[in-house]
Amino acid sequence: MRSGRAPCCCRFLLLHGFRHLGLMFLTPGATYLGIPQQFTYPAALGDLLAAVFALVAIPAVAANRRSAKTLVWVFNIEGTVDLAAAITLATIFEAERYMGPAYWIPAFWVPALLVTHYLTFVVLLRHWR
Repeated sequence: MRSGRAPCCCRFLLLHGFRHLGLMFLTPGATYLGIPQQFTYPAALGDLLAAVFALVAIPAVAANRRSAKTLVWVFNIEGTVDLAAAITLATIFEAERYMGPAYWIPAFWVPALLVTHYLTFVVLLRHWR
């Protein structure tokens, strides 16, 4: 892993370490009253789990541990599935009209996270042997 994968992956993982921001969906006042719980709980808890996985993977990647690649795979799969599920549930349950002050999460944060998940898959599949 001497070709720069560690700094690249650590930056992506650090960004995802802030996915605890998805807990805003459970915070009164951060969204409008009536936001569907069928969306909020899976989205918030899935984001929290992705953040934990990312934070667990950072030291392993930085120290070039044997477990690093596996930890990054686990994080990246769970994080990608979580975002896909959140987008699907938000659409099905029409959560967009209740986003309120948390509107920036689906407007800015989710696209940025999807791009970094894609780039992490590229690193894992093409550059990390």
